[in-house]
Amino acid sequence: MLNKKPICLLFIFLLVLVGCAKRGTINGGLKDTLAPVLKVSFPKNYTTAFKGNLFKLTFDEYVKLKNINKQLIISPPMTLAPEISPSTASKSITIKIKDTLQPNTTYSFNFGQSIEDNNEGNPYRQFKYVFSTGSYIDSLSLSGTIKDAHDKKTDSFVTVMLYAINDNYNDSLVYKQNPRYVTNTLDSSETFKLENLKAGKYLLVGIKDQNSNYKFNPKTEKIGFHRQYITIPNDSVYQIKLFKEANAFKAFKPTQASGDRILMGYEGNPKDVRLLLKKDTQDLALIVTKFPKKDSLQLWYKPIKIVEPNKTDSLHLQVAKEKYAENFAFKIKNQKVDSLSFSPKQNGSLPLGEFFTLNSATPLTKFDLSKIKLTNKDSVNIAFTTEYDEMNMELKFVFQKEPLEKYKLQLLPGALTDFMEQINDSIAYKFDTKNTSDYGNLRLDLENVKQFPVIIELTDKNGAVQYTAFSESATQIDFNLIKPDLYTLRVIYDVNKNKTWDPGSFLEKRQSEEVIYFPKEIDVRANWDVVQPFNLKP
Repeated sequence: MLNKKPICLLFIFLLVLVGCAKRGTINGGLKDTLAPVLKVSFPKNYTTAFKGNLFKLTFDEYVKLKNINKQLIISPPMTLAPEISPSTASKSITIKIKDTLQPNTTYSFNFGQSIEDNNEGNPYRQFKYVFSTGSYIDSLSLSGTIKDAHDKKTDSFVTVMLYAINDNYNDSLVYKQNPRYVTNTLDSSETFKLENLKAGKYLLVGIKDQNSNYKFNPKTEKIGFHRQYITIPNDSVYQIKLFKEANAFKAFKPTQASGDRILMGYEGNPKDVRLLLKKDTQDLALIVTKFPKKDSLQLWYKPIKIVEPNKTDSLHLQVAKEKYAENFAFKIKNQKVDSLSFSPKQNGSLPLGEFFTLNSATPLTKFDLSKIKLTNKDSVNIAFTTEYDEMNMELKFVFQKEPLEKYKLQLLPGALTDFMEQINDSIAYKFDTKNTSDYGNLRLDLENVKQFPVIIELTDKNGAVQYTAFSESATQIDFNLIKPDLYTLRVIYDVNKNKTWDPGSFLEKRQSEEVIYFPKEIDVRANWDVVQPFNLKP
């Protein structure tokens, strides 16, 4: 009988070989989530008596730099940016200082989140390299928060600065020179911390530094400041409220837009500006309106006939507001005049809380109400009055609206006359109203109001004001028949009583008017009555 044991062993051996030959999937293991580790720095971090012009950082793996120009914060700021190399992935980073270092000064290089590993992009968060050109490292600090003075959302990448108060300090330094210390909130925080500070007295300033030059440009940048000087050391936590200063009024050279209209661009606030248009020595009649959605004024004049074709004539415009004055001379030529036309502000449905409004293409000067008729669905005449907003060229029809009603507004020829003596053709508009149950009502009970008057505003998700109220003493505010939506509520302390929010001024050391937001959105639903207490106590 044959021995079967060697045959069995051979069979098992073949099975093992087949199993080993099967294809499999290589498992790369868990994803790397660890940040790079600094192995050594030369000179070492927190070196004193720093004499060189460069330092080198070596890591445990290959790293790369991301957004280094935006993330790296050097305090005190340097006039000349350092040279950082290499620009490709490497285990070492070299920073060559090109500026002249100040004596007995502690320097901080905060890399933010710019250093990350080459493969997975894990950042080495808020790494700082610090050295001193003196015999010790300054170790004092100052912290605080950033807030927008008007809007609910706060800007990212806000630069926070300290200016030393000494014999050389004046307010113009904020516009012309670098601060003594600087930090940045970067992209994920509304808090700030200034570290490695020297004891002393400082001015605390924050700006939305658009061009990263550590200097305030009031035309394009927001600013915030602490009104009193700060003495370091102290344990206070400070809040900076950013605002965009109101630009002083300035006019730009006018241009002809049509045969009866000039456009004049401006910056600042055009309210109360005085305009005088002249042809030779003759003063021309003038109506001024706002150009929609642009910082421009429309200057309407009676058409001037230029006798010779293809020739031009000259006009002169005097512009004055407060201490500002400017004279402009410009050419005009024969052009087509603007036609009188209208467009309704509401199409189809008129909200119960609004007036029916017509926007005019040219400024109106005469209104013959006997040639205007408003009727309901039963052809019954409805009494009305009109209100004309000349600056915005809006004509409102004010009347008692009824829910679930249909209306017809008819304007016979000659009902409206514009500045150029053009009259309207026969026109008619039809619109209706919804039921009161399609709207909601909101009652606000204001608590702990520290002063009056106050402005109360309801804004939509984009921050656009939908409803507003003004109160000189009342703490119970009703917003009735408003469209269902989620609203953001804010209250403004109107210190100068001009019914609008006013920003601050750095040179005047004046803060913006205070704005307080209700912490949550308010849900107003159809056919609901919402009563909402609002405690204004800080």
